[in-house]
Amino acid sequence: MNTTNITDIFFDLDHTLWDFDKNSEMAFDRIFKTKYQEIVTQDFIKEYIPINQECWRLYQNDKITHQELRYNRLKFSFDALNYVISEENILEIANDYIEFLTDNNYLFDGAIEVLEYLKPKYKLHIITNGFAHVQEKKINNASLGGYFSTITNSELAGVKKPNSIIFDYALKLANTSKENSIMIGDDFEADVNGALNAGLDAIFFNEKRLAVSENYKQIYHLLELKKYL
Repeated sequence: MNTTNITDIFFDLDHTLWDFDKNSEMAFDRIFKTKYQEIVTQDFIKEYIPINQECWRLYQNDKITHQELRYNRLKFSFDALNYVISEENILEIANDYIEFLTDNNYLFDGAIEVLEYLKPKYKLHIITNGFAHVQEKKINNASLGGYFSTITNSELAGVKKPNSIIFDYALKLANTSKENSIMIGDDFEADVNGALNAGLDAIFFNEKRLAVSENYKQIYHLLELKKYL
């Protein structure tokens, strides 16, 4: 992989650096142990993870709103468990979840090591579809802020990945060019194809080892970036 021209590296945040699934499970566990002891957190999470991913896919393609995302991912998960719960309680859980989510800030293995390795050599940036105030708390609470020159979120850009406008916005904010930039992320549609369609290079963080064409650059562990950058 030729990366001799790369000066700027753009990272996704959730599921790439910040371990969303682990932190999410801990937030729900806190809620359920306090108010809903009859719910087994692991049973809920088993249903929630794929439902949340599908809701995010719809959200990033402007099929549902922010509010619908927050509500639907919980409602559909409780429905999958055949657990009857009121709309009022779902909304309360949605608010508690956002409040508690950033109290735990587990990162993927190797995240800090690879950022320490890359920072002296490149300018580092974040592009995220997450909600601005939540993402800011994640970055600050996980002590990630010092590594990144710019942070672009979809609320600032007005569009979400994979829309090429958010990549153009991030490039302008970073004062760099497509030719000198590369995107690293876990979402094949939003991060990889989104970046490639916008004219950037991309590396797929394929931590779940999904089957993809060998034509795409991919890594299975963050420290594998050292082989290429």
